[in-house]
Order: sequence, then structure tokens, then C-alpha cells
Amino acid sequence: MNPEVTNWGSTTQVLSQEQRNKVLRNTYWLLALSLVPTVLGAWIGVATGITQSLRGGIGMIVFLAGAFGFMFAIEKTKNSAAGVPVLLGFTFFMGLMLSRLIAMVLGFKNGSELIMTAFAGTAGVFFVMASLATVIKRDLSGMGKFLFVGVLVLFIGSIINVFVGSSAGMMAISVAAIGIFSAYMLYDLKQIIDGGETNYISATLALYLDIFNVFQSLLALLGIFGGERD
Repeated sequence: MNPEVTNWGSTTQVLSQEQRNKVLRNTYWLLALSLVPTVLGAWIGVATGITQSLRGGIGMIVFLAGAFGFMFAIEKTKNSAAGVPVLLGFTFFMGLMLSRLIAMVLGFKNGSELIMTAFAGTAGVFFVMASLATVIKRDLSGMGKFLFVGVLVLFIGSIINVFVGSSAGMMAISVAAIGIFSAYMLYDLKQIIDGGETNYISATLALYLDIFNVFQSLLALLGIFGGERD
């Protein structure tokens, strides 16, 4: 998932420092709120097993159709009162889609610990990138093109691996995703701080996708290397 895909209708304007701080503050609040429906969606998915049948190509189609449909709707409503509910609906959907991986990890004896480790690792990455974004003075807008290409390659590789089903391929994709989306996290945070992103709903969506992908990839790696069978 590429945060830049959601930047369809953004406009560029100069913001004062106070306005930039307001966008950043609202983004953090909405980002924290967005985790609630994500957890709810994941819990419902695990409890009901509703996503267990979404395997292979069918799962990929449902995920892409739902995710890009929601992102298009968010972009269209980001300047209206409907923007926040649509974003929260998207995060619920993403939690639901994540539930299959979570259920698989919970099948391990140490599944709960692996999930908490992935969560702590993601929080650590976010803290480091947020700290770097505040101290780095240079313009990082040039990173966007390289990261976009990286996400495209990652996306194509992920689609191929859905049909190939290679564990080595999954590991390589997960490691690459952690690196790319960690860098995207820094890029997106710097865009907000520098005033390049003026809408807190779009900013929240971008950061949410960064966090979601880092967490999902970390959890997949921990499941592969650290999962303990009964």
C-alpha cells in the first residue's frame, strides 16, 4: 500500500508555524483514534473467522477493491464532515483484513507475545522517525519519487508471491516493506512539519498506512522466525 496514491487532489499552500503545528496535532489525535476501529475489526475478524476464506487471488482482489475504494472516498470527503467517519471505516476494514494474519500468529504458543512485540517494534520505529523528522533540517521531498518506485516494486512482488506462495519471498518482501515504509513514515512526518501536507485527514491516512505496513511485516517475520508450536 502506497501512501502517495492517496495524494490525488492535494493543493499546495504556505502554512504558518502555528497552522503546521495544528495539522500535526490533529493528525496525531486522529491517528490514535484510528487504532480503535482497527483493533475492533481485527478482533471481530479473529472471533468470527470471517476472513479465513479470503485466500490467494480472491483475498487479494477483495483487499485491493476495498482499500482503494475507501482511499478514493477519503480523498473525496477529506474537506467535509464525512472525512473522519470514512477514514475510521477504512481503518476498521484494514483491521478486518489483518485478522487472518493475527489469527495465524495466535495459533502459536507464544502468539500473544509476538503480537505485542510487533506492536512495540512498530511504536519504536514511529518514535524514531518522528524524532528524526523534527531534527532533520534538509528538505526530504525528493525521497518521494524513490519511495514510490520502491512501493511499486514491492506491490508487484507481493502479487506474484500470492500465487507462488514462497516463504523466502514473503520474508524478503516483509524486510523490504519494513525499510520502505519506515522511510515513508519519516517522509510523511517531514511533509507535515514542513507544511507540505495541509490536510490532517490525508496526513493521517498516509501515516496510518505506513504504520499498518510496518506492523504487518514485523508480525509476519516474527511469526516465521519466532513462532513456537505446541
